[in-house]
Amino acid sequence: MPVLYSLALFLAIVISAPWWLFRMATTGKYREGLSERLGIIPKRISSVRDEPVIWVHAVSVGEILAAARLIDELSARATGWRIMVSTTTRTGQKIARERFGPDRAFYFPLDFAFAVRAWLRALRPRMVVLLETEFWPRMLTECRRANIPVAVVNARISDRSWPRYMRLRFIWKRLLNSLALVLAQSPLDAQRLTAIGAANVRVGGNLKFGIRVAKPAAVTEALRAHLPPNMKVVVCGSTLDREEEFLLDALPRDVITILAPRHPERFSAVEKLLLQRNSRYILRSEWMTSPAPIAAGSIFLLDSIGELASVYSLASVAFIGGGIFTPGGHNPLEPAQFGVPIVMGPHYENFRAIVDALLAANAIAVVEPAQIGPAIHRLLSDMTSAREMGQRARHVFDSHAGATETAVESLLAIIHADAGVRA
Repeated sequence: MPVLYSLALFLAIVISAPWWLFRMATTGKYREGLSERLGIIPKRISSVRDEPVIWVHAVSVGEILAAARLIDELSARATGWRIMVSTTTRTGQKIARERFGPDRAFYFPLDFAFAVRAWLRALRPRMVVLLETEFWPRMLTECRRANIPVAVVNARISDRSWPRYMRLRFIWKRLLNSLALVLAQSPLDAQRLTAIGAANVRVGGNLKFGIRVAKPAAVTEALRAHLPPNMKVVVCGSTLDREEEFLLDALPRDVITILAPRHPERFSAVEKLLLQRNSRYILRSEWMTSPAPIAAGSIFLLDSIGELASVYSLASVAFIGGGIFTPGGHNPLEPAQFGVPIVMGPHYENFRAIVDALLAANAIAVVEPAQIGPAIHRLLSDMTSAREMGQRARHVFDSHAGATETAVESLLAIIHADAGVRA
């Protein structure tokens, strides 16, 4: 099976090579980190060989933020161990290097034997920890062959992915039946993971309930100092293509709108949209060089990475993007921690357990596209109801804490058991 998988992956890359080459030539998105993805170990990593290693893999920014507290607490309690962090995306890598240091962060290898084995030889991990459902067949196979325990934390299977997993469950069972630990986000996720053959599945809760902004971002402090007194602010976070234009038409004109596109490569496209509409807008990257007062009706384009969670603290109302037109959605917990009322579109499949918990507490408004504007207007015009909704959201956020502690204790148990075997 590994041979057939590798052959299929190779053919897929060959067939799609023109597209990849075009993207690499026109953007830095796929060119950056290519050598690391191919198993070439950079000097900053290869020089680190004096400690036992735990390899944590988190795809992008959301997973890095979810894993940050887990990694910090694991580092504090697993004395003498070194935690290395891999990511798939460029934005995730940027945050990982800033958060953990460039000597602890690298790009996850392509799922070929030569690339995976190169990293396993270089790091010699005593445990691999995967966030959510990063089930790469070659990685799992090579870890099993090398007797490296693999744990999956914050594991989930979305509604959209579930039918595909079930169709191939006879393959997944072979790959997942040797996992040392699977901590599922919810009972439904645990049920689904067990059904496709994952071993040692338990409900561990959602690490994203443990994400807390430790200190305000620099832009948050600057904005707070330059917003008009009592000005209402709508923060539209993690927006996707077509959503910005929809929101600009739906939102009131007498507020300050902070617009934060999900993907950095779209910052220029959104700025172009604002120019075409003759919108009065401010670009975060330019404004921060010389902050000045912001007038009502302005649109503040947050063209940065890693600051959105902190910026939600300024919101009178938060809108979570990613769910107006397409399935998926994004994480509503970032504004919930600040007691901010939240509005979302109808699609939230990727965060079903979180949104369902908020819905059960009447702590979020999930509405059809035509009702997004009216829902935001109602909350802005009735700040008492808005504050009460925000307080309920903060209560849900606080009451679901504990997933990080569960994961740390479970991973430490694997480390200690492995140490006993090796002794």
